[in-house]
Amino acid sequence: MPKMKTKSSAKKRFKVTATGKIKRKHAFKSHILTKKSKKRKLALTHSTLVHKSDENSIKEQLCIK
Repeated sequence: MPKMKTKSSAKKRFKVTATGKIKRKHAFKSHILTKKSKKRKLALTHSTLVHKSDENSIKEQLCIK
């Protein structure tokens, strides 16, 4: 049986915290920023946690469990 490989795309996008939760960044912050308000852009800067329903699939992609 070959080794399980992690998905490279998931490896680049997610980090696991010390408590085992998965951290992610917000989308829509790369371009076309002139029409977005300062408040919205600031909110998109901060990272957040992955939703509970998506955690299992991401952990599977990162070969965690």
